[in-house]
Amino acid sequence: MNGAPTGGDTTAPENSWEELVTTALLGTDRRAPAQVAPGRAAPVALLDAAAVATVRRRAGLRPARAARRPERAPADPRPPLPAAAARRLATLLADRSGGGSGGRRGSSPDLMELLPQWLAAANAHGYAAPPQALPALLDAARGRTDLRPAALAFAGPRALWLARLNPDWRFALRAAPGGGATLPDPEDAEAVRRLWREGLFAERAALLGALRARTPEWGRELLASTWATERAEDRLMFLDSLRTGLSEADEPFLEQALGDRSRNVRATAAELLSALPGSALAARMAVRATACVALDRTGDAPAIVVEAPLECDPSMERDGVVATPPAGRGERSWWLGQLVEAAPLGTWRGRLGGRTAEEIVALPVADGWQGELHAAWCRAAVRQRDAAWSRALLGSPSAPEAGGPGAVSLAERAKLLAALDPAERAAWVAGFIATHGLSEAFQLLGVCAVPWAPALGQAVVDALNIARDAGSYPWSFSGVMGLAERCLDPGDAVRLEALLAIPDEREDAAPGAGGYWAEAFQRLVTTLRLRAAMTRELAPSAPPAEAPETAAQPPEAAG
Repeated sequence: MNGAPTGGDTTAPENSWEELVTTALLGTDRRAPAQVAPGRAAPVALLDAAAVATVRRRAGLRPARAARRPERAPADPRPPLPAAAARRLATLLADRSGGGSGGRRGSSPDLMELLPQWLAAANAHGYAAPPQALPALLDAARGRTDLRPAALAFAGPRALWLARLNPDWRFALRAAPGGGATLPDPEDAEAVRRLWREGLFAERAALLGALRARTPEWGRELLASTWATERAEDRLMFLDSLRTGLSEADEPFLEQALGDRSRNVRATAAELLSALPGSALAARMAVRATACVALDRTGDAPAIVVEAPLECDPSMERDGVVATPPAGRGERSWWLGQLVEAAPLGTWRGRLGGRTAEEIVALPVADGWQGELHAAWCRAAVRQRDAAWSRALLGSPSAPEAGGPGAVSLAERAKLLAALDPAERAAWVAGFIATHGLSEAFQLLGVCAVPWAPALGQAVVDALNIARDAGSYPWSFSGVMGLAERCLDPGDAVRLEALLAIPDEREDAAPGAGGYWAEAFQRLVTTLRLRAAMTRELAPSAPPAEAPETAAQPPEAAG
């Protein structure tokens, strides 16, 4: 191997692999191979040289040290899935198309949209994922971030073991608490302190989150012990974790954070303190806000008068008030909104004549300040999760303008609804739909508990039926129809069968609209039946699937 080439060997060691590749890319017409034997065509000589170089490279490869064998996958102690549920999971994971993205969808259910609900139910039962399903489950979670929390919880420790072996699944390590690392037992104080001092940021963040969920005081004390040495961006992330288990006991630490050198840290600390109505910051904000808002009894009827702040002094900035308004906002109205938003809502009863939230919201506001004042009260009600104020600001669902005094957008109404209990929330949205239809209901339906309450489900179905009778195509209601497939009570399938027939079309109806509506309702009914079957299959003592249920599946699901 070390001597000069002999005979017909035209590939001397100096013919590097890179040179051969370059010659092949340029073409032998433009660059002939080096040392071509007489009478041999250049392309043939190039291929011969490449073959010899390949053999030389392989023969000269030194054996490497054997890699360490991977550790065995951890055991998953959870009970296995029932056989019928495991088959259903395989069917849901196999349908990666996700259905149509718009327009006509046909009558076949969108199986991928049922997967989140299936995972939630399986996790509620505490089942372990079948090992053979883990690759497909990780692939599905890789493509849909909304699936990841439930999918990784169901997949369990073996999914993290797989993720360490496949770069495509590394997202699972980032999404898992501590990057997939095992957190110490909270009872092991020494191990907890050691991880907090020596762990990576993701491990420390996961540890702090776990401690706040179980023993909030210890989590806060651990954070306070290293607060002065943490980076600003880490302080902000750690401080945000105090939302879990937030209580009056956190106030001294948060007050100290108000003096932090990072503006974002100060703002977060102020926001957390304002969510504690009994905090000193909330009291200071109440004093400032009530100095700007008063009750005027000099007119024919009581009214609210507003005098916005004239300046934003350093003490206001320390308490979280942002001095510079966004483009298009006046300074004084910007400062007023922040003060009112951070003041405890209980302040206003005493300040405005002992009135209830509903009575206060009904008062007129002088000089055009009503929108600004009510919008700030909306933000305060959401932050403080105050049901009475949320109810007052929402107003009646049948109001002519479809909104309450302070709810100026659907997004704000949805946030206010979240402060109500699920039954009241569903009743309000049902009343809204009954009065205003479905055109603006999508965001409101998204905050309602699943499955929908009977009255809400009935309101949605009635509104869909009215839309069908109007003769338009169903595609403009595809978002609500998709929600109905996932959120209606599966028991409603029997009642919906009456809508499967193609109705007589009106003269002014869109051509073929009745048939498209029949398809949409067929898909809805079939999906509800599938959801009912999924629930039965996940039951611990699930009986074998019956033939009628199998027949109800769409062709692609049955395949």
